[in-house]
Amino acid sequence: MAKESMKAREVKRRKIVEKYAKKRKALKEAGDFEGLQKLPKNASPVRLHNRCKLTGRPKGYMRQFGISRVTFREMANQGLIPGVRKASW
Repeated sequence: MAKESMKAREVKRRKIVEKYAKKRKALKEAGDFEGLQKLPKNASPVRLHNRCKLTGRPKGYMRQFGISRVTFREMANQGLIPGVRKASW
């Protein structure tokens, strides 16, 4: 499990990105790079990092499911993810 402070930091960044999205887009289209630099660092979507919705794990994230590979495997083995089953051939 990730520290609660790390999860909270990501949530905070996501909110800031959403808040400044329109302003960033307008500044980019106008070519006002000085105006872009005056925005907060965390307003840039590049600074976001995908995390597992359940554990907060930052690595091994599976976009299709929104969870980490470890959590995915556990849930798939328990049959909690519809349409997913272990491969055998």
